[in-house]
Amino acid sequence: MSSAIDRWVMAVAEDLGVTPNPADTRTILDMTKDVAHNVDRPAAPVTSYLIGIAVGRGMTLSEAIKRVTGLARSWPGQSEES
Repeated sequence: MSSAIDRWVMAVAEDLGVTPNPADTRTILDMTKDVAHNVDRPAAPVTSYLIGIAVGRGMTLSEAIKRVTGLARSWPGQSEES
């Protein structure tokens, strides 16, 4: 049986007319964890949105994730919420 997140991603992808990739889900979750812990929790969903825009404009997901993860890991100081 699939997890709640797997079912959710499949439902959203179907509704939006896109094809999900389970490996992408894990990669995105790992990136949002880095952003939430190193920058600020509310920055994680906004960052995911911005990555989606970048990918929609032609950047590969792996390149966008690599850039953002590097930026988040080098961000000065950590969030008070982390």
